[in-house]
Amino acid sequence: MNFTLSRAQKLIIAAVLIVPVLLFALYTWSTLTWSYSSGERAGYVQKFSKKGWICKTWEGELAIVSIPGTMSEKFYFTVRDDAVAARVNQTMGKRVAVVYHQHVGIPTSCFGETEYFVVDVKSVE
Repeated sequence: MNFTLSRAQKLIIAAVLIVPVLLFALYTWSTLTWSYSSGERAGYVQKFSKKGWICKTWEGELAIVSIPGTMSEKFYFTVRDDAVAARVNQTMGKRVAVVYHQHVGIPTSCFGETEYFVVDVKSVE
């Protein structure tokens, strides 16, 4: 039995293997490029650490207190830029406003554990 593939069959097999990878890469790129929403949240950064086995990202928790003495709301966020992470570390314990972009539908947690990516931080006090 002599089994050989024609050029057309080889192209079809290559397309079946390559097209899904390209579509996945395009989808991932688009979810990381365009933001669903953006805004600011003010509060106190109470937890901030670099996490991950392979893909290390900065993960944080912002305590939002609307009225002193009430329960705080927690805002979980991700920082991918080390320069922004350094500024967040410098403002620990102070009231800050974080500027974020929300990216919905990111296919893996390798880019961050949350969909809220902090791009800037400002000290409010």
